[in-house]
Amino acid sequence: MEPKAKVQTENYKGFTNKKCEFYPCHEVKGELLNCLFCYCTLAWLECPGNYIVIETKGIKRKDCSNCKLPHIGYKVSWDLMQHWLEKPETWGGY
Repeated sequence: MEPKAKVQTENYKGFTNKKCEFYPCHEVKGELLNCLFCYCTLAWLECPGNYIVIETKGIKRKDCSNCKLPHIGYKVSWDLMQHWLEKPETWGGY
């Protein structure tokens, strides 16, 4: 299979769904809210996000509800995900 030709735009890096019942879920100033990573692909991995750890019955979980990193503009959030997914490390809280 041949690789696809290079694209002329960066539209694939994000979108904003203003019709979503939860929009806006995060307040992001100065950039379009990127809905592509609505459920963050880094939720199970080590990441630089602003998360807290919740422990219930001895089980630790990440609460990422205050993190805006996957939503800050199309290019910024796309580049962040690509960087952290190059060498993913499982989050050590489990």
